[in-house]
Amino acid sequence: MTTERFWSFDSPRSVTWRGLRRVVCLGMALVLAPLGHAKEGMDQKTRIDIIRGLLREVAVTKVPLPRGKKGVRLDGQGRLDESHARSEARANGIAMQPGVPAEITRIEFKANEMIFELNGGGKSGKKWYQHIEVGMGVDTMPVGPQQPPTSAFGSSVALDFGSRLPNLTIPQIKTLLSSVLDFERHSPTQLYSPNVPPKVKEAIKNHKVIVGMDRDAVLSAKGSPDRRVREVRNGSEQEDWIYGTPPHVLFVSFDGDQVTSVKQY
Repeated sequence: MTTERFWSFDSPRSVTWRGLRRVVCLGMALVLAPLGHAKEGMDQKTRIDIIRGLLREVAVTKVPLPRGKKGVRLDGQGRLDESHARSEARANGIAMQPGVPAEITRIEFKANEMIFELNGGGKSGKKWYQHIEVGMGVDTMPVGPQQPPTSAFGSSVALDFGSRLPNLTIPQIKTLLSSVLDFERHSPTQLYSPNVPPKVKEAIKNHKVIVGMDRDAVLSAKGSPDRRVREVRNGSEQEDWIYGTPPHVLFVSFDGDQVTSVKQY
């Protein structure tokens, strides 16, 4: 008896190729699906543009802003959560009253919200080394001088969209924040009346800095400095605000919250 074998080169190869195509297509679908999802929401370039455009920007507060890490919250349309703001104010006190300059010192991006830290946020003024004590047994003593910590004078504004962050321009973000922050500042001298001396009002009006101003007045007159230098002089922490670049540089020196020296080069 003769046994005949029938070989088909086309059929097995076709089946194998079709199966391979299915696997490849399925794999590509699984890879491309998360990639497409990742592109939704705010992209990296937009985040960088926001940081460049808004970090160190100075606005004026329109509502009381509470101390503490939580600050106030706005929804995706820029509406203030007034109940939350009152609760935080009762619990932590007020950091900034309406009508004072607020500098954006940090911007944090989360899945559904942006958080704008103002004037350093809700951090206390206690130095890290004031938390450390050394000793033996139950007797310990601080390693550094124990000065009373200064109260946190900053706050924050959280812009919560309830979903992935959309791509936004700087003007759009300023509009959303406009219920709590005024970026226009058409007439800053009016914000300090009647508490500011006439000579300080005149200096602010002319965008000048004079001895005796506080930080808020300097921010209103000159905006945020290009650089800040802090050091300890005569046992107290002092700070220089530097405006401009050589050969035209303005040095404003602070002792605490008061301007003690103004030097123009």
